[in-house]
Amino acid sequence: MAEPEFTATGVRIERSRRSLTRAGQVKIRDGRLELLTSYGREIDSAPVDSVQAGKPWFAARDRARATVNGTRYVLTLGGAGASTADAEGAGAQTVDRFLAAVRSAHDGGSKG
Repeated sequence: MAEPEFTATGVRIERSRRSLTRAGQVKIRDGRLELLTSYGREIDSAPVDSVQAGKPWFAARDRARATVNGTRYVLTLGGAGASTADAEGAGAQTVDRFLAAVRSAHDGGSKG
């Protein structure tokens, strides 16, 4: 089974209500999830099958949460430069793609 691939740019990455970057990147490649700053510096990374991800209960639709190496992050995946409604809609689709990529890695890891 092919590894899931995912890339999102312009991502706000927060840890404990503290913004780490407002225009970061989230990448899934070669079986690893990487959280990067806007300059490409690594914030955190781990094998994608060890990452827990989901949607926060009471948050905008363009947000996802991810636990990487025991650290909880909130990812805002809204589209940069779009109106608020458009950004949230595009962000919700990006969140769904992100969660599907993580889920796919978990399913592939348990079968192999």
